[in-house]
Amino acid sequence: MISAILNRDDHGHERNQMTILRAGKISFSLILWLGCQTLFAQNISAEAMQHWNAARNAENRKEFDVAVSEYRKVTELEPGSATGFVGLGQAYMERSDFGDAVEPLKHALELDANLVPAHQLLGYALLSQGYAGEAIPHLETAHESGALGIAQLEIGRFAEAIANLQAALQKRPNDPDLLYYLGRASGLLSKQSIDTLLAAYPDSARAHQAMAENFFVLHRADDAQKEYEQALKLRPDTPHLHLELGQVLALGSHWAEAEVQFRAESKLQPGNPEAAYRLGDALLHEGKTRDARDALERSNKLQPQMPETLYSLGKAESLEGDAASAEKSWLELLSVEKDGELAAQTHFALAGLYRKEGKTSEAEHEMKEFQNLRNPGAASPASPH
Repeated sequence: MISAILNRDDHGHERNQMTILRAGKISFSLILWLGCQTLFAQNISAEAMQHWNAARNAENRKEFDVAVSEYRKVTELEPGSATGFVGLGQAYMERSDFGDAVEPLKHALELDANLVPAHQLLGYALLSQGYAGEAIPHLETAHESGALGIAQLEIGRFAEAIANLQAALQKRPNDPDLLYYLGRASGLLSKQSIDTLLAAYPDSARAHQAMAENFFVLHRADDAQKEYEQALKLRPDTPHLHLELGQVLALGSHWAEAEVQFRAESKLQPGNPEAAYRLGDALLHEGKTRDARDALERSNKLQPQMPETLYSLGKAESLEGDAASAEKSWLELLSVEKDGELAAQTHFALAGLYRKEGKTSEAEHEMKEFQNLRNPGAASPASPH
């Protein structure tokens, strides 16, 4: 496969260096290539075969300078055979001389336009040199979806890039390079869509919503609030607008105002678990424990085992004096989220719950779990009340 490594040149500018990993060749092309080699070996002179074997052995020893020299001799002895030129091109690429690989690989395709390994390698070589548009037809012929997606991304064909990168991820799940390029393509497609929206419909509700979301990411809460309010004036029944405005208000701890927005969203979308959770959390901050518990229970029914909901629900149940329900909610949270800040807070809350019930050993166990998650080896914090 092709792996993009971000480096910096001598002037501090970022550049993409493409490297070919020999072990990552796509299997179907490798099989075809081996078949080509077998046929080639049956139709060349003994002298050319000696140089061919010497090149292959040099490759196995990673002596790529020797491999290039030997493959070049093969092409001189057998100038009408495409396979020798493919071998030379591959040896150049293994030596990271992608530019030098282009000419022999193009010549191989002049001799045999249907040679898939030549298309595959030429596509990689061209892409590594920045000729993304020229690489695309070769990568399409070789069915190299990952590299094809990268090439399409480079020339701005974002939707096609996303489709091909997703297809490549089906074959290589969690590949860090593919995940990076998929995220990049998705982000650029999103930006392209938003830019088109803002240019074509600058005074629309969606344009104001898009601006508000940008301001929110930039932590410009006042500007975000103004844009959301403008969007709501234009289209008050648009899903998610009340929810997003409520989050802006909650960020500033304006809980009463946030409650109004979350309640409006819950009325507009009664089946939305996040809206119910946000309403319950706002009510909890306002001290409206009974109403908070109702909203959080509804959220948990709509989407069970959402950790944030379970934590707040357990808190509401605890404040109402329902220790058994609080313990159940918090233990359920820990069954699905074992690490992180929320898990640490839950262990701390359970320690306080058990301490109130006189369950000393259980409380100590939870405090140890809290300490392990928050700051291993640190001194114990004050006991929860």
